[in-house]
Formats: sequence, structure tokens, C-alpha cells
Amino acid sequence: MHYINASRPKQSGVSLLVVIVLVMLSMLLALWGSRTALFNELIVGNDADYQRAYEAAQALLQDAEFDIQGTRSDGSPCVPGGSTDICRAGTSVWYPVEDKETFITLIPTLEAAISTKGCIKGICAKRTDKQDFWNDKTTLDAMLPEGARYGQFTGAEVGTGASKASHPILKNTTAGQGGWYWVEVLPYDSSAGNSSLMSGGSTKLGLNLKPNVAYRITAVARGLKANTQVVLQSTYVRQKLKN
Repeated sequence: MHYINASRPKQSGVSLLVVIVLVMLSMLLALWGSRTALFNELIVGNDADYQRAYEAAQALLQDAEFDIQGTRSDGSPCVPGGSTDICRAGTSVWYPVEDKETFITLIPTLEAAISTKGCIKGICAKRTDKQDFWNDKTTLDAMLPEGARYGQFTGAEVGTGASKASHPILKNTTAGQGGWYWVEVLPYDSSAGNSSLMSGGSTKLGLNLKPNVAYRITAVARGLKANTQVVLQSTYVRQKLKN
């Protein structure tokens, strides 16, 4: 005679359900990990591209200062020769050292360049409209062809061969890509040196300039990613050498 144990539990598939839940949780965890890694990679890539563009903009500012000084990138005097842009030998505009050339020749020539927003070969008249021209696509598009490229007037090496180490943004001269700088010629009132810099103060603003202008440099560098753009500005003046 056989007896049946009535208290024995029936199989209900609970173990299979637990395994399925664990597998699903593992899949969700793996998916979350992959998305987090992708997001972090995107952030790092954007930051690296921004830093690359920032370095290019800084280099453009320095190159513009050499251009204003009339020196090559190594600091040696820039002697015009030939028909290239280097040392502004073949250009119609340059940075005069006398007031007469600046105010009678250069500034009127720049102001007449209406189609390029007052800019010729990277030298511009003082802006009278929106100062943040880089945020106005129409204005910027008109100025880009007359923007100065890195090394264009100073002979600075950007590296065109595979064996030369170079900055990928600075050497990119494709239309609408790379970096540019523009230098605004701002007339300076020499009598400003006779007044206090601060109200009631004793500090004087005697810049002793030659010629009597200040230069505002704007550098725009576009990264390798479509939405990366860095804009830097600086003001530069040429001091008159004392005898």
C-alpha cells in the first residue's frame, strides 16, 4: 500500500521568475553603465575640443600683436619683400607708426570698406554697430573673408606637412573653419592722460602712444566639433619710445 504525502508543495515556477527578474536587472544595469560611459565620453570630448579652440584663440591674439608690432613670430623685425602677405608686403593696408598715415590714410580706407563691415586683411575701423559681431551670422559671414589667419602676416609656422607638429585648428584654412583675428583701430584722445583715471584719485592715464590709437583684437576659433566656438578679446597699444 502506498501513501501520498498531502503536505508536499506544488511546483509553481518561482525559481524561473526570480532568474528572469535578475537577468532583467542585469540588463538594465549594463544599459545604464553603457549610457553613462557614452555621456562621460561626450562631455570629455566636448571639453577637449573647447580647450583646443581656446588654445587656438590665444595663439591668434599673440599673432595679432606681432602683426601690429611689425615683427615675425620669433620677434625679429618683419622686412617686407615680394608679393606675399607676410610682413604685409603685398597688402593695401598696414599699421602705420605716424598719426598722419593713420588718420588720413588708414582709417578712411577702412571706413570705406562697407561690404566687409569696415575690415581689410584683418584690420578694421572702429565698430559702431553691435560689438558682439560673432553672434550675428550675417555680419560675421561678411567679415570672415577679410579675417587674418594665424601666421598669414607674421610667417608663424602652422605645419602643412605630415612631419610637422601643428595645431589642427590653426592650420585649417577651409572656408568657415579654423580661426581668424580682426584688429580694430580705435582713436585715442591724448588729452585723456591729463585727467585722473579714477574720480578723486591721483593715478594718471598717460599712455604716451605712437600713433595715438589703441587696438582691440578679437580672435575667433572654431573647434573640430560643429558647435564649438571660442571668442577672446584683448586691447593692445604701442608705446612711444622715450629718447
